[in-house]
Amino acid sequence: MSLSSFSQSISSSPYSLYGVGSLYDSDFGSIPSIGSSGIALPSDNFINNLNPASLGYMPLNHFMFDLGGKAIATTYQSGSKSEKRNNFQFSHIAFAFPVTKKSGFSAALRPYSSASFKISNLKLPIENSQESYYLTAAGSGGLNNFDFSYGYRLGNKLALGLSATWLFGNTTDERSYLISNSLTTINKETSYHGVRATLGAQYKIDSTLTIASTFKAPSRVRASKVQSAESVTGGIETIFEYNQASDTDDYYLPLEIGIGISKRFKNNLNMTLDYEKSLWNDTNQSELFGDFVNQDRFALGFTFKSKKDTRKYWDKIQYSAGANFDTGYLEVDGKRVNNAALSVGLSLPIENTFSALNISYSYGQKGSVSDNLIKENYHKISLNLSLDGIWFVKRKFE
Repeated sequence: MSLSSFSQSISSSPYSLYGVGSLYDSDFGSIPSIGSSGIALPSDNFINNLNPASLGYMPLNHFMFDLGGKAIATTYQSGSKSEKRNNFQFSHIAFAFPVTKKSGFSAALRPYSSASFKISNLKLPIENSQESYYLTAAGSGGLNNFDFSYGYRLGNKLALGLSATWLFGNTTDERSYLISNSLTTINKETSYHGVRATLGAQYKIDSTLTIASTFKAPSRVRASKVQSAESVTGGIETIFEYNQASDTDDYYLPLEIGIGISKRFKNNLNMTLDYEKSLWNDTNQSELFGDFVNQDRFALGFTFKSKKDTRKYWDKIQYSAGANFDTGYLEVDGKRVNNAALSVGLSLPIENTFSALNISYSYGQKGSVSDNLIKENYHKISLNLSLDGIWFVKRKFE
């Protein structure tokens, strides 16, 4: 079956049919505007969710809070057909604070994946037969990501970090098969839970150049399902199973390795460059309509702020731009489902702290219309509110 079938009715990405759904990007602060790069950035004025080692650079007495959401307008294309969908989604909620002058802690809740698709009266051939059947299907749900991170700085150059992540959630899948005068319906709800560890490091070569790396350990996400199945033929209903609980195939997360560079020029222009490798081949997973393959991701970003010490508000605004390319971890009919995007953004300061309203716009393309696949063209606006509070400081004036 080719993914062109999903052009009939789509509520989210058709590629969310695979595994536990499409992986969710929920980056903090200004990271969405710099192509989702920033493994080498410190958490000195915002919470960097890409590397736990960044918490070693948290300023003392600062309590940081980050809340985000995004709006996505997507056009799906398959051959001569197209369809538009709009989505408004919660992105994340997180807080962080220093434990000592050389260490920091953070906690964050965000979606990990989103599974949402819909197929209506799709005609498919019966193998080794001249007859066909009609498929109607709908799915929803996904996994959530709840993590705790700790970073510690060794001296002035090296910082190390560790994240412990709890993954949990469920997906629903409802499918109906109409063959001649027989209708078979299968409803399935699958629950998932698992843990994962991430190690991170950042090293300052000098005051303008930082290199960093992350290692996300492979993990097993355990699964169980509750399923009901029935058939109606000639008005006679037959129930095969009703809310039957059983184990099902677990989901495996791969080893992911990331490296990053942050370089500052003339104190007002900063460049970030990241590369990540995800070894999906080693998980030995496959789907009925596709395979999991190794994934490569490249991200580049630039930020610019005209002056540091100034009273003019417009001189305090940070301007950002970025790009990323992702080869994807799915291969359907021998064709990679890749993704490319460009982004721009503003960081609008609030008061005289590190608080800021981060606004970014991204345009991207995912998949292609060749080989009967679906191409997604999307426009995304991200809003992240980064709040900074000064705690445990005695008032100097009453």
